[in-house]
Amino acid sequence: MDIRRLIDKLEQNGELLRITTKVDTRFELCEITDRISKQAGGGKAILFENTGTDYPVLMNMMGSDRRMAWALDVEDLDEISARIDNLLKDALSPKHSLWEKMQMLPLLGDVAKWFPKRIKGRGRCQEVVWQGDEVDLSKLPILTSWPADGGPFITLPMVATVDPESGIPNLGMYRMQILDKRTTGMHWHRHKTGARHYDAYKRLGRRMPVSVTIGGDATYIYSATAPLPDNLDEMLLAGMLRRRPVRLVKSLTNDIWIPEDCDFVIEGYVDPAEDLTVEGPFGDHTGFYSLTDLYPKFHVECITSRRDAIYAATIVGVPPMEDAYIAKATERIFLAPIRLVVQPEVRDLFMPIEGTAHNIAIVSIAKRYLGQPNKVAQGLWSAGQMMFNKYLVVAPEECDIRSKEQLLTLLKGVDPSKNLIWSEGILDVLDHATATTGYGSKLAIDLTDIETASLPQSFATPRTAHPVGGVELFNTEFAKEWGILILYAEREWHEQIDVEAYLTQNNFTDMKYVALFDRGAAGYMTPSDLLWLAAANTDPKRDIRLFGKTLIIDARSKRPGYGDNPARFPNVVTSYPDTIHLVDERWAEYNIGEFVESPSRRYRKLWLSDEAQW
Repeated sequence: MDIRRLIDKLEQNGELLRITTKVDTRFELCEITDRISKQAGGGKAILFENTGTDYPVLMNMMGSDRRMAWALDVEDLDEISARIDNLLKDALSPKHSLWEKMQMLPLLGDVAKWFPKRIKGRGRCQEVVWQGDEVDLSKLPILTSWPADGGPFITLPMVATVDPESGIPNLGMYRMQILDKRTTGMHWHRHKTGARHYDAYKRLGRRMPVSVTIGGDATYIYSATAPLPDNLDEMLLAGMLRRRPVRLVKSLTNDIWIPEDCDFVIEGYVDPAEDLTVEGPFGDHTGFYSLTDLYPKFHVECITSRRDAIYAATIVGVPPMEDAYIAKATERIFLAPIRLVVQPEVRDLFMPIEGTAHNIAIVSIAKRYLGQPNKVAQGLWSAGQMMFNKYLVVAPEECDIRSKEQLLTLLKGVDPSKNLIWSEGILDVLDHATATTGYGSKLAIDLTDIETASLPQSFATPRTAHPVGGVELFNTEFAKEWGILILYAEREWHEQIDVEAYLTQNNFTDMKYVALFDRGAAGYMTPSDLLWLAAANTDPKRDIRLFGKTLIIDARSKRPGYGDNPARFPNVVTSYPDTIHLVDERWAEYNIGEFVESPSRRYRKLWLSDEAQW
């Protein structure tokens, strides 16, 4: 849905906040958005109408189940997954007779209607043109989200490139740090299609043309994030989602075709012969800073826009935030292809918000033979962006994998000698816990044969405990019913923590799971927070060990340079106290309702230093 229509729909349904008072795009705007987006159900979308530039900024437009569905022109995301499911079933089913084959013609005709169409002349995205000395990125309301960020970042850029050898286009979403008024970083990871195109241009010794679009139809934004197979045009997916083709116009300074109704277009090039530049840090969707690294430079030659342009942006950080709902849409939309093409036994797929897209995935399967969970785990770890998954739970098909109680019940029956599937492989480059960037260990937990009738009803939990071996505090909130004991360690002990001695001397001998956290996490973090921290801060083979029948999980921050720890360890993403205070003081001016406390007040207790990293 075009963002103007989306804004109207949001306002008509009470899902939009308008802030007319001037708000600084450096920290203040993002602190407001963080507070709103972490409210129950994702809060509301926010239109900042006075940004100190000529353009309003739209935030959190897809930050709930409801708004995500509206952005994709449906009332419920299951409408899209059902549409894809039916399409694949029709396309892949055997065709035995001429009549059955003839029945496929209308289906093929429908698909043909979705292909993008190239039109002559200029589009609405080219009503205003800045070239030569007029080019100045500082005229746009580009956000600086968090205090340790390397600078302002374009956070919803749709980066259009073309494979120089095949001519096939790609639309990806890679953050862009503003280096000066005509130059940005281009943060495409080594596993992404944009990086592959860059390597091809480098082999050919040619400059790489790039056109970056911002805004327009929300289906474009979503499609740029979608885990499509390589060489499949994202504009075809956008056409399918909105049930009409995307109209494309040619960029003014290169041969890349772009949606004609986008709000902004930034045209330029990347020169593979040029030295890479330092990019980052950036407060990322993992809830931690992604740290500095070397990436290509993007040189801007031209900026065009609509006359009524709206700047669409997002912020990412400690979940839940808007990106969690985008990932949730992907989970629903792409279940059918996974089930029908990759893993037919998969019945459902769930990626909890606490896993920040890649760290945790839960699947239910129809199990028919021994070893099938292993097959599913290895298959999913080899499928597209599922290769980045670190922790996978494989449940029986009768389990509601969105029910925490059902999953916790099955987890009580895990036998570490039988139900754990260990592996190694590719991880997200943003995974900060692994010692080798982009590679580490993985763990799948097989719950398909757990006999619930024989599970223990309760676990022994002493009421008091003495500090031993660096363990300072304990939390038995989940211990008696689920056998999960939470411990907190004194940070200065680091590698000397002796959890086994603590458990033995305090008679915690009956636990199934023991999770060890930093002392800063004690007393205020929710179970959801602790699950997010545990998944983010651990490498399975290094940080999970067996003590008797108890699994010990070391979810502490990892001091860099010790043993197999990573060389660098990032901080949790939070606002600085002065920004929090500013927004507290100005809240009434924003006129957006009841005061909302800053989430950063809680997460600041996890800080390891005053920089992006320890």
